[in-house]
Amino acid sequence: MKPRAFTLIEMLLSVSVMAILTGIMVPIFLSFQTRNDVDIASLALVRSIRRAEQLSRNGEGDSAWGVNLLSGEIAVFKGSTYTGRDAAYDEIFSIPNNISFTGTSSMAFSQLYGWPSASSTINLTSVNNETRTININSKGSVNY
Repeated sequence: MKPRAFTLIEMLLSVSVMAILTGIMVPIFLSFQTRNDVDIASLALVRSIRRAEQLSRNGEGDSAWGVNLLSGEIAVFKGSTYTGRDAAYDEIFSIPNNISFTGTSSMAFSQLYGWPSASSTINLTSVNNETRTININSKGSVNY
């Protein structure tokens, strides 16, 4: 008996099935990745807001602290405004570049009380229009 090998038709059929499965799975994976990027960015933003609020309440560095949103990063800064900050104390957190911010781009928290300079709403949007909204009320409570 002669050993049997794969025929050309079997090989083409296998490659076709793999191509179809790959074509189906890639968009699903990219959609999942985009949602994950938005979730990561929103959690990083909430963590940064809470950090600035806590540093302000503790009177760390005898100053107010704030958060500023930049393209691809979130900055926790020492001072009442980002332009008047002490850059030596900046804490920078990177986020995925496919996330954009709308709404308030900078906020500071009062020293000792930790109240924000104003109530704020920040929207995070991905390139696929996946969005998250973060609200900060006048007492500093963060809802997301």
